Amino acid sequence: MNRSNTEFLLTPQAMGRVDAAAARSGIDSYGLMRRAGEAVAASALRHFPQALRFVVLCGPGNNGGDGYVAAAALARSGAQVALFSLVNVALLKGDAARAEADCDLPVAPLDRYDPKPGDVVIDGLFGAGLARDIHDGAKAIVDAVGKAGLPVLAIDLPSGIDGATAAVRGAAFKARHTVTFMTRKPGHLLLPGRLHCGEVEVFDIGIPWRIVEREAEGLWVNGPGIWAGYERAVSATDHKYRRGHLTVFSGPETATGAARLTAAAGLKAGAGLVTLASPASALSINAGQLTAVMLTRLDTAQELSSWLEDSRRSTFVLGPGFGDLDRALRFALMLGEAGRRLVLDADGISAFKDKAGQLSAAFSGGEPRLVVTPHEGEFARLFPDIASEEGLGKVEKAIAAARAIGGIVVYKGADTVIAAPDGRAAIEEEAPPSLATAGSGDVLAGIIGARIANDMPAFEAACAGVHLHGQAASRAGQGMTAEDLVAHVRPD
Repeated sequence: MNRSNTEFLLTPQAMGRVDAAAARSGIDSYGLMRRAGEAVAASALRHFPQALRFVVLCGPGNNGGDGYVAAAALARSGAQVALFSLVNVALLKGDAARAEADCDLPVAPLDRYDPKPGDVVIDGLFGAGLARDIHDGAKAIVDAVGKAGLPVLAIDLPSGIDGATAAVRGAAFKARHTVTFMTRKPGHLLLPGRLHCGEVEVFDIGIPWRIVEREAEGLWVNGPGIWAGYERAVSATDHKYRRGHLTVFSGPETATGAARLTAAAGLKAGAGLVTLASPASALSINAGQLTAVMLTRLDTAQELSSWLEDSRRSTFVLGPGFGDLDRALRFALMLGEAGRRLVLDADGISAFKDKAGQLSAAFSGGEPRLVVTPHEGEFARLFPDIASEEGLGKVEKAIAAARAIGGIVVYKGADTVIAAPDGRAAIEEEAPPSLATAGSGDVLAGIIGARIANDMPAFEAACAGVHLHGQAASRAGQGMTAEDLVAHVRPD
């Protein structure tokens, strides 16, 4: 992995460890708070020069401390500032108490705030560490600010958003801008939190990067740095089999289109050879639609066994439009037991409803050879216990599912999460809304399959596939169909 080109994400718990490690190293924690608060003030002045009044709302912790520093800095700049606290300032402790003492401004109780036109609200109530519903007093302020339509600048994360899961904890500000420190948090990328953040600025407050890296938990923003160095080198001696053979299973005569989309995407994404394995009933239909994609008849387990006699047929996609769930289950288990690599999608996932253990057993041993690509409904069918567990966010659920099957989970959505059984995970943030169209998931399966066929490890291949899928959709633009999406797939 190219760490210099990969953006870490820190959970609130990991950020807490970073802060503690920085303090142990001798870095002045109050100095860090001052830099954070002053960065917030600078952002407020830059984005809202028209503000008649900056209203700074402070909570009981360090997020509130940042707010007191920001309020003092804004007042020094000549801005009009009003300061409100969620708690009695006499109860503040540590750096937050020091920041309040150093802020020579009157502090009123939070419930005294009456939103007025021209106010810009600086939200320093809770920040990224919130893990419970906000109480009624804070909720009333969130509602009042929202009804007044006032712009909000959030410190670290809009109050009411869980920094780990991005869940709304009772109510949450909708910020126009958010200033966070050192790295973004999962709540900035996952939904619905992402929709509350507005533009997110990351400010380096001076914690050495070695400390950040040491406390990071293998969570990244999905991007090329994750798979850098794993791409197959292009050579003048290449031939199609060296670039990998991808086999895609077709559905019956009434449902062949999904697999053809997958196969075409696999070819465009860089597989050297793609074969569509078609039932006899669909051969003529598929033959009339294929050119560069090869075609073979494959109906039975015996025919699949014969197909597997050629070891070059190493990588498979099973599920798009497949239809027959019993046969899908049997084929998937055969591929696992034969040591092959598989992208399991759509009907292939549904075939294993409440049977994830069978997948795990068939694909056990060695490096992960299985990638499953469920959307939310399919995830709940394959992993019902994980899906229903309260308190888990999308990242935690995806990692738990990956561990359950010993493979890679691509938990799809507008905030797709890619997770590995060793705990690594990435969140995709560049998938445009146009991907919400029939067949786009079939295309994704083909892209991931091509990357695996190129001998890229499964986690890196899934990350690459998800990112390239989003990039192709961005090139295709609005009004895109799945066929348009395939036309815009590129291998890099």
